[in-house]
Amino acid sequence: MRKVSAVELLSAKRVGSFRPIRESEVAKLVAGITRGGAAGDVVNVSRMLAATSSGVTFRAAFGMEKEVKEALFVKLVTDVTDAVAAFRVSDLYPSLKFLPSLTGYRAHLTRMHLAADEMLEEIIREHKVKREGRKDLDGTEDLVDILLNLQESGGLGYPITINDIKGVIFEVFLAGTETSTRTVEWTLSEMIKNPRVMKKAQEEVRRTFGGEGVVKEEGLHELKYLDCVIQEGLRLHPPLPLLLPRECREREEICGYEIPAKTKVLINAWAIGRDSRYWTEPDKFYPERFMDSSLDYKGTKFEFIPFGAGRRICPGISFGVALVKIMLANLIYHFDWKLPGGTEPESLDMTEQFSASVRRKHSLSLIPISYDAISPRKTN
Repeated sequence: MRKVSAVELLSAKRVGSFRPIRESEVAKLVAGITRGGAAGDVVNVSRMLAATSSGVTFRAAFGMEKEVKEALFVKLVTDVTDAVAAFRVSDLYPSLKFLPSLTGYRAHLTRMHLAADEMLEEIIREHKVKREGRKDLDGTEDLVDILLNLQESGGLGYPITINDIKGVIFEVFLAGTETSTRTVEWTLSEMIKNPRVMKKAQEEVRRTFGGEGVVKEEGLHELKYLDCVIQEGLRLHPPLPLLLPRECREREEICGYEIPAKTKVLINAWAIGRDSRYWTEPDKFYPERFMDSSLDYKGTKFEFIPFGAGRRICPGISFGVALVKIMLANLIYHFDWKLPGGTEPESLDMTEQFSASVRRKHSLSLIPISYDAISPRKTN
């Protein structure tokens, strides 16, 4: 099923086909922030970023715009990520099999599983009804359609069950929503806290798109400095700080430590990205370190592995990065930003809150000032 995700669902060609969805949802984001700025309100940027990421992923995965269902699904995903990362006494005493039931954790997981299963069952049922009405989808396939096609054709050489389909689309939604939101949220936070970087990135995107009044996806490849900004954001704030668990197939010895076979291994990408042996001034947000560098986020160098590396690297890199870049480019093209209460940028609270991903402890709340691309000047 991993091959299905990488080749059929998240390939460069397929990600490119989702461009209209990305542009539509980002346009909603810009419009919403503009309304808040016109009223002089403080905008909860974190909440709006989450809505945009979930909107893109929901439409790409399920081919529908249903705000109520989307909101329920987002809440479910949040509950799942929190439950996975939560402290549990049973983790300290795994031999005591009764602890998950005694603490209520097993019942909590069961309730979430049933809720997710019911929602996914309804989505798949709706797609089957739609497909019965028209065999030719005219290029409007979403991820559920692709999986149903593979199930019907048997093209993979082995049967795909409905539970397989549910598992894939839930994982795609979870990863696509949470990681994109956190990457944009933290990278924008770092730019707010570092006005020099913000100014340089804004000058690049506003110079590139001039007075067009809109950031077009086909021009994003020209934003070389913004690429560096995103990579620096990923270095300091990898979407999954501990990556996903691995299992050692055979006994190994690393730096004098014996790693027995079958040992579960967690790779601390957060610590690697801040290791002074590999990075000069590792805690400093300095995007220029990636200029003319062979380092990238694709896992080719082990000192920088925000998405993992090797055969188990995250298959959704292209999907996530495409969304992150167009969101950030629009946010710094259309708006200048101020902290509420006259707070200086350098004083922005960057406290982290641990979950499966690392979130801001406090939502990123900002005052947007619309940028007039024609004058240019600022308008309230």
